[in-house]
Amino acid sequence: MNKVLVEIFLPAADRSFDVYIPLESQMYEVVALVSSLLSDISDGKYKATGNEVLCDAASGIIFNINMAVAELGIQNGSKLMLI
Repeated sequence: MNKVLVEIFLPAADRSFDVYIPLESQMYEVVALVSSLLSDISDGKYKATGNEVLCDAASGIIFNINMAVAELGIQNGSKLMLI
């Protein structure tokens, strides 16, 4: 499976995490996977609710959850934010 390494900033924990995400997956799958993962590794500072969104950290543009990661132009080194 092709994956990319991205940096995800989590404002609730005021930390960034490096995460591999699969290029072929739909963004709604990635959001669920990442929110669960970050909930587990944030030392209790963040709890997943199921209403999270991933956006571009620089522009704040929210990614379309019905598109694949590759279609959104996400690549190695992309900086995302989970809100």
